[in-house]
Amino acid sequence: MNLKKMLLLISVWIYSLTLYGQYTPFFQNYALTEFNAGNQNWGMSLAENGKLYIANDKGLVEFDGLKWDLYQLPNKTIMRSVLAYKGVVYTGSYEEFGYWKKNLKGELYYTSLSNFKEKSASSDEEFWQILSHKEAILFRSFSTLYSYKNGEINRVKPKSTILSCSVVNDEVYVSTVRDGIFILENNRLKPFLNVSTLYNTKVVSIAKYQEKLLITTALNGCYLYDEIKNKLEPWASEINSIIKEQQLNTFRILKSKDMVFGTIKNGIYITNNAGTIKYHINKENGLLNNTVLSHELGKTNELWIGLDNGIARLDLNYSHVLYSDNSGKLGAVYDVIHYNNKLFLGSNTGLFYLDDGKSELRFVEGSQGQVWDLKEINGQLLCGHNNGTYLVEGNRLKQISDFTGGWVLKKIPELKNTFIQGTYGGLVRFDFQNGKWETQHLGDKTIPIKYLVFEDPYTAWVAHAYRGLFRVKFNETHDRVLSYENYRNKGLLSDYNVKVHKIKNDICFKTNEGWQKYEVLIDSIVPFKLLNSFFGSDTDIISESDTDIIVTKNSTDKISFVSLTENKQILNLPNKLLQKRLVVDAESVSKLNDSIYTFNLYDGFMLINKAIERHMDTLQIPIIEHIEVDKEFISINGEEGYEFPFNKNISVSVSSPLSNNHFFEYAITTSDSLNWYRMDNEKLELSNLSNGEYSVHFRTVNFSGETSKEKIIQIKILPPWYKNIWFYVMVLVLSSGVFFWLHKRKIGKEQMALQNKLVKEQEILLKEKAIESDKKIVQLKNQSLKNEVKLKSKQLANTAMALVKKNESLLEIKNELENNKSDFNNALAYKRLIRKIDNSLGHEDEWELFEYNFNQVHEEFFKQLKTEHPKLTHKDLKICAYIKMNLLTKEIAPLMNVSIRGLETHRYRLKRKLNLENHKSLNDYLRNFK
Repeated sequence: MNLKKMLLLISVWIYSLTLYGQYTPFFQNYALTEFNAGNQNWGMSLAENGKLYIANDKGLVEFDGLKWDLYQLPNKTIMRSVLAYKGVVYTGSYEEFGYWKKNLKGELYYTSLSNFKEKSASSDEEFWQILSHKEAILFRSFSTLYSYKNGEINRVKPKSTILSCSVVNDEVYVSTVRDGIFILENNRLKPFLNVSTLYNTKVVSIAKYQEKLLITTALNGCYLYDEIKNKLEPWASEINSIIKEQQLNTFRILKSKDMVFGTIKNGIYITNNAGTIKYHINKENGLLNNTVLSHELGKTNELWIGLDNGIARLDLNYSHVLYSDNSGKLGAVYDVIHYNNKLFLGSNTGLFYLDDGKSELRFVEGSQGQVWDLKEINGQLLCGHNNGTYLVEGNRLKQISDFTGGWVLKKIPELKNTFIQGTYGGLVRFDFQNGKWETQHLGDKTIPIKYLVFEDPYTAWVAHAYRGLFRVKFNETHDRVLSYENYRNKGLLSDYNVKVHKIKNDICFKTNEGWQKYEVLIDSIVPFKLLNSFFGSDTDIISESDTDIIVTKNSTDKISFVSLTENKQILNLPNKLLQKRLVVDAESVSKLNDSIYTFNLYDGFMLINKAIERHMDTLQIPIIEHIEVDKEFISINGEEGYEFPFNKNISVSVSSPLSNNHFFEYAITTSDSLNWYRMDNEKLELSNLSNGEYSVHFRTVNFSGETSKEKIIQIKILPPWYKNIWFYVMVLVLSSGVFFWLHKRKIGKEQMALQNKLVKEQEILLKEKAIESDKKIVQLKNQSLKNEVKLKSKQLANTAMALVKKNESLLEIKNELENNKSDFNNALAYKRLIRKIDNSLGHEDEWELFEYNFNQVHEEFFKQLKTEHPKLTHKDLKICAYIKMNLLTKEIAPLMNVSIRGLETHRYRLKRKLNLENHKSLNDYLRNFK
């Protein structure tokens, strides 16, 4: 035998074994992080108004259905017991017992009863139990029993340790360790039962059972006591041997006669009246802890369970019953059907079944793989499987189609035994003839078809598993597909993840963008406003859509049962009930009968009885718990009318403990119209209200949209301090005074302004005179400077003319000498004389003196000229200076020791250096140069 065959046989053998699961009533856990107190919850009690009170490690815990509060004793000791009775909450602790009561502000305050004269002097006394009897409140410790009535406390102290107290038929039974059981009469203990069987046995409780007394113990099981025959015998029941092993800690008989056994080691057991186990709830199937310390029954038949670590709330109406596969082999459930006294479950791991009334999960041999669809046709069960389609015969499968992926199977309208199936590879026809099934693939189209509905016998709508929507036409004999018409471009908002449904003869489509429908008159797909408003654009259908009641799921995982006949939601499942077990994007609900549905989950399913759920949906009018003004509590009056100062922050806290699956809405109005808004929590914050009168409406709402009666309080916001008659009188007086003062001030200002005006005018006149004087001084200075410049120019011109004359004389002398050169006998003397004359003509000292004087008159002339024309030579600058002084050419030539013609040539070259055009005058350029 090869390895592959061996593995196959082993896998078949494993799956053929019985898998154990459990049915449990729905229960909801509350972890420490939710109620924010201690781990251990020693006692529980429900008040008449529906609030739950818990004796916790940290103190007294109060729960109103939405909000948890913790109240601690002054010494902050562990609280062991609690009893809510007629508006008062009694608690017992270490060496302390007393009661809590609300004051006019809605706050719980504590009154101690432990400081009385007759109190036992023993130390380390803890009060483990509190119960009421004939208007008296009984506090039990291990050593003493205290009775509180009409403000008086009486003490009863037996010789032996007290283990428990029970009230049966208006009698108080007191169980002790060594002295048996007593009856409390007139604050005295009367012996009732003292047998060796109960010696050193912890009696948990005593209850009435079939005209006998049922005595439950922690480790010795349960006994039945017949008072007439004075006979005590063990109770013959299934539960008796179990609680001996698991150590019984709490016990209760329900109104339905079912019994609840809370154990220390293994959670809680629920039995019928004969002690046969119906349900077992422990940590293995979801309970937070196996140690049950306390429990309490609510008015709507819910059982609160106090654990060693956490709290649980159990639905004893059995409107939601969970089935869980503890082995983990079941996987994600896709479809459930009841067939031949069995409940068949199709999952991603195969096909399983449960026999009626049993919780043992069995595997159908050969069904390994994904099961998509289960459908009963003509008394036969068909299974749409990943590998094809099968008939279910007993606990085996018989394949009738090898076309893989049997997603959906629909009957052709008006044909009795002909069906069309959507598969991984297109459409397949099924015919039931002569007790046999025949299959045929239709057409060449091999797309995966996950959704299919018939518009008429010859037209169907099919949706691709991922993308696409088609209208399919069949021929008259339904053995061939005539056409696949793609409706992607005919109004479809999105062709991804399209789902097709038929609702009240309308072909409807759920797309990523909301609901649409087919409009036959225009052969197009249009938005379906009715479903978008009724269901919601983010809501999908997860059940069969061609029935009156359909099941929907929105984006927040809220499951709703909707009646199409009544056009309203008849049942809602908040997402907290599902405990994160949803098969995401493949959620499905299967209908077993008219009232029972299964919600298919990972590793199991939830049985839902919609009839019970609808009956249970009770809504109570909200209760005003607290009213705060700027974080300070105020008294709550019965008239519901309140006055508040202006500009204060007001908050109103409400509760509705007797309501189920609820939240609150409010409306504020000063007229007849009401606009309701959802409250995020139980507290409404009001701020920035203008003065006036307001009606504040509160109501309780459930997830079905049902509402309770309204609670209305009247609020009057007083006017601000500045809105009253005395304020206006004061304002008038002050205004008059201010007006008089302002008028007087105005006159003073006007007088001061006139005086300042005169002063300013005088200052202006003085300034103008000073300016005129300054102008005259400046003019005189300028005239003086001009005269000085004129004088210096004249001096400079005289100097230049003197130089000219000197040079002319020297030139004449030089010419004479040159003309009479022959008369000189000494040639050396002649040359020496000529050289002296030439030196006198070009003497540098004279030029420097001239340049200095010239700069005094024409400041920065040479500097600016050199900056703009850096190529000018020293000789060029001299000529420019002489031209600037208006000297003529014949006057400049002797100064330069050149001829007139030579000077003209030099002037021409100078004009080119200055980049002057031909028509430009050199004299004008230099005279105007600055």
